[in-house]
Amino acid sequence: MRNFLFAALAVVLSLTSCGSIKYRDINYLNQEYTAGSQLPTLNIFRPKNNGDKNDVLIFVHGGNWDSGSKGLYSYLGRNFAKKDVLTVIPGYTLSPRADTKTMTQQIAEAIKWTHEHIDNFGGNPDRIFITGHSAGGHLAALATMNPAYLKDSSYIKGIILNDAAGLDMHSYLQEYPPTNEDHYLTTWTDSEQNWLEASPINYINEQTPPMMVYLGTKTIPSIFKYNELFLIKLNKVQPAVKPVLLDKKHNAMVIQYLWPWSKRFNEIKAFMKAQQ
Repeated sequence: MRNFLFAALAVVLSLTSCGSIKYRDINYLNQEYTAGSQLPTLNIFRPKNNGDKNDVLIFVHGGNWDSGSKGLYSYLGRNFAKKDVLTVIPGYTLSPRADTKTMTQQIAEAIKWTHEHIDNFGGNPDRIFITGHSAGGHLAALATMNPAYLKDSSYIKGIILNDAAGLDMHSYLQEYPPTNEDHYLTTWTDSEQNWLEASPINYINEQTPPMMVYLGTKTIPSIFKYNELFLIKLNKVQPAVKPVLLDKKHNAMVIQYLWPWSKRFNEIKAFMKAQQ
């Protein structure tokens, strides 16, 4: 049985390698945004036979703000590129080497770099979308919605949250104050002002880009709770947004993109196409 699963996975990976071109480890940061000596970089997955002016999707990986890497999600980049969506996957400095301010600055720099350079890779700089899973959903939303990080977000045409964590960290950390466990005291600090500023729920307004929200019904309870509260506030300015509820646990919400036939690809492409 195990040999069969490995063989099936090999077939899937070989299929997803077709139809895309990968550009690896591109530096996107200015020196002032570095944290230590190791600079994060980004990968680009370009549709192989689709010319220029492709819609662009930036994917921010999760990992509780202290783990994960962009290289783990090449399957997602390849599969979106296969669907004619140019995909950018940035890395970022993790806790305890960085706090959420530094992480969000870096993601904002990745967004700005993409806007300035993606036409060289066949992407449309005026049609950029951003998505993220778990902690990556938090960073994607915060970098886009908080004007302290991205003063001009007019070229961001939509945000797709995938079982996003951290949407209201002020409320969460008031209930569960940060400790050294999982490096949360470094990640979030002990400042309530920092928690407020790091909570995307506080930046919902009429200028918020159109949103699509995926949520697992078997996810971590706090993620489900704060997504619901986020949606209540979002619906005041985007009343048509309803969560896409999937019968999945938290990690399965991103693992599903391993399969090229997942319905998520066409759903997200349809959302992107609808944003003009």
